[in-house]
Formats: sequence, C-alpha cells, structure tokens
Amino acid sequence: MSNVISSIEQFLYRLSEYCDRQQWDEYLAMFDEDAEFHIPQWDSEHVHTTDPKREMSLMYYPSRAGIEDRVYRIRTGKSAACTPMPRTLHLINNVQADEQEDGTYLAKVNWVTHYFRFGESELFFGRAEYRLRPDGDSWRICRKQAILLNDKIRHVLDFYHV
Repeated sequence: MSNVISSIEQFLYRLSEYCDRQQWDEYLAMFDEDAEFHIPQWDSEHVHTTDPKREMSLMYYPSRAGIEDRVYRIRTGKSAACTPMPRTLHLINNVQADEQEDGTYLAKVNWVTHYFRFGESELFFGRAEYRLRPDGDSWRICRKQAILLNDKIRHVLDFYHV
C-alpha cells in the first residue's frame, strides 16, 4: 500500500505543479473527460452541501469541459477575474488513500494554496477528496471535491484556488 500512496502523492504533486506553472494542457490531461469537479458551499458552520445538482455549490463542473472552458477564457484573456493571472503555490499533505470496490482509489488530502495578485498575498485552505483510477503507471482524476475552509473569499473563486 505504501507504494500506492507514494504514487498518488507524486501524481498530486505534479497536478499542483502544473497548475502553479500554468501548464494547462498537462493539468487538464490528468482529468478524465467525464471528471466531476466540485467545491460545495457551507450549509451551516460544520456541514457542507453534498449534492451539486440540488444544492448550492461554490463551483461545480459535471465534466472536464468546465475546466477546459475556464482554461480557454484564461488563455484568450476573456476572464477579467484572472487578468492578470495570479501566481499560486499549492501545498498538499496528509495524503491517505483507500482502494474502492470498483478498483478506483479514494484519496484524501489537506491543502493550502498561496495566492498572489495585485501586490497582495492570500491563503486558501481546506481538504480535498479525489477519486482516482489507475492509468498505466499513473492515475486519472475521475472526481475532485475540494472543501474550502476559508470563511471569507475576497476574490472570484476559480479552479486554481483549490
């Protein structure tokens, strides 16, 4: 199991690096075409929403196409929320993974994203769960759910914040 955890850690470190370096093609390639991306909204102080199709979310894409659209808008300058594009640094720790009955793995991590734009620095932090499927000697993301623990968000939230 430790080899699996190590492999998953390295995969998630690469995902973070691709996002931080804005290597969007490599970043997108780590997601299945039908990969769901979800950032739930808080329902109460300690309970977040669970069903993105029936409850409010901070962000929800039912497939990779949603992230691809955001990347397109970033690349073409059609996103005022990320012009200029901020600098980010993602840190991941406490990686845990369990094999599921269908052969995928559920990986749980803690994360912090350092965010710098317009001369100001901010932190975003939380927990995330990834549903990963083996893909040769690597992995593919089938689902990402990031729980944002910040109480205040002073910027338009985007996929690169988590």
